Amino acid sequence: MFRTKSVEQSIRDTEEPEHALRKSLSAVDLTVFGVGVIIGTGIFVLTGKVAKETAGPATALAFVAAGVVCALAALCYAEFASTVPVAGSAYTFAYTALGELVAWIIGWDLVLEFALGTAVVAVGWSGYVRSLMDNVGWTMPEALSGPDAAEGVGFDVLAFALVLVLTAVLVVGMKLSARVTSVVVAIKVAVVLMVIIAGLFFVKAENYRPFIPPAEQQPAGSGWDAPLVQLMFGYEPTNFGVMGIFTAASIVFFAFLGFDVVATAAEETKVPQRDMPRGILGSLLICTVLYVAVSLVVTGMQHYSELSVSAPLADAFKATGHPFYAGLISFGAAVGLTTVCMILLLGQTRVFFAMSRDGLLPRFFSKTHPRFRTPYRPTILLGVVIAVIAGFTSIEELATLVNIGTLFAFVVVALGVLVLRRTQPDLPRAFRTPWVPLLPILSVAASVWLMLNLPVETWVRFGAWMALGVVVYFVYGRSHSRMAREAG
Repeated sequence: MFRTKSVEQSIRDTEEPEHALRKSLSAVDLTVFGVGVIIGTGIFVLTGKVAKETAGPATALAFVAAGVVCALAALCYAEFASTVPVAGSAYTFAYTALGELVAWIIGWDLVLEFALGTAVVAVGWSGYVRSLMDNVGWTMPEALSGPDAAEGVGFDVLAFALVLVLTAVLVVGMKLSARVTSVVVAIKVAVVLMVIIAGLFFVKAENYRPFIPPAEQQPAGSGWDAPLVQLMFGYEPTNFGVMGIFTAASIVFFAFLGFDVVATAAEETKVPQRDMPRGILGSLLICTVLYVAVSLVVTGMQHYSELSVSAPLADAFKATGHPFYAGLISFGAAVGLTTVCMILLLGQTRVFFAMSRDGLLPRFFSKTHPRFRTPYRPTILLGVVIAVIAGFTSIEELATLVNIGTLFAFVVVALGVLVLRRTQPDLPRAFRTPWVPLLPILSVAASVWLMLNLPVETWVRFGAWMALGVVVYFVYGRSHSRMAREAG
């Protein structure tokens, strides 16, 4: 259960012709992927919710704090991705440093994280597109607008179609995916920059006062809805004040989800030792700057107490008498979610592919397409399954599982850096995480703290999924593992 897979063996597996992926990505491609998956609904929605309810204008500082937490994890990811340039991200890293059982658990976790993330984003994209259609007088039939319509019975045909189209793009090849992403990300970033620049003309200094509003106690949670930290330690988070900034950081952290997906494309990168750190850290830096700028603009345009929770940027422009920008923001959100959906699907198929190549899932799924050199079998399977989930299921209540799954992956990767530094100190590392062991320890502590701020219900669901994964491992994975067969 705790056998590890050497870095050399991991790299040799990538050289088998029928299990090899085409290397076509550069540092720019990786940075674009990162920006494409990080900038989603968070920049358009979370800013208003957090400013109005938790941090006020100091939401900008909350984004900085959340960015620092992600940066700690990103530095650990960068070392692994440059040292073990193999598909699978945290799964592959855990197999190298912590052993097969831990690798299986994190792989199982990532499959859930990316699947639910893709479906939730597809449903969100569908909502923005329907809103734009309504603006021009086109209305979707209720039965085709999702399960929340037509008395709980319905099918979200737009979300279903989006996932299927993106599945086809991923099957055709990574370079095409990168080109599509580059175009969409350029549009999305252009819209964000236009909003920031236009918004600066409507900023009023008095809206920033007080920059850190006085602290007030949050309503106490109870039972399944309460944060785990509250039940464990009696800690009660505050709204506003200095501590409110850190409470807000645990919320806006979720706007950064996705930068770790970049690491899943390590095997398809031309020079991973150089380009993976650049792609991971570069995309995170760009998005942090944009998030801080947007939060400063929106809280400067309208007093934080008057901000809309559902569409803060759009409504702020409406309040200043400029509805044109509201439509532009909706367009940017719809375009932006396209890349988020595609890259989350990309990440999941690469993790699934890596687990299959190791024998922990059926080897049938590790064969690459003879022409496109992409893992077409798991891509098609997972794409169809997720399309159906997105079409038939309203899964907003499961979205927090995406968050706890990501944070769990952060913890495993940071621990992996510590273990591999001790067990293989002479391993060639193109990028080295600075200040080891202090920085990985800080990364673990920060990630665990944010996990403890999630509701008890999320922990229960996550635990149930992990327990199911352990059963699958002992029933199938342990006996079919390539490492087990080679050892026997």
